[in-house]
Amino acid sequence: MPSIRNLLSSLLLIVIGIVAMVVLATVVFFVTIFVVSTGSSLAGYDPSADFVVLSSALIVVAVILTGGFTPRLSGSEPAEDEPFDDRTYR
Repeated sequence: MPSIRNLLSSLLLIVIGIVAMVVLATVVFFVTIFVVSTGSSLAGYDPSADFVVLSSALIVVAVILTGGFTPRLSGSEPAEDEPFDDRTYR
């Protein structure tokens, strides 16, 4: 029975993680819409709401996708005698 309990607890943690990610992505999306809208009005542009949402969606997707690759793209190269420590896939 411990294996079923471990499986259910892991499933619950996965669901909680997914819900947290969706909530955070939604908050970031709304903040990005505000930033894009305010920035375009400060620059003297008056884009339609479609373009504001499209640009905000592209920015949020790019931020979410590149967030997982940050350790790999940090620019620090390991020394010759050190093995490469890729923390992205742990």
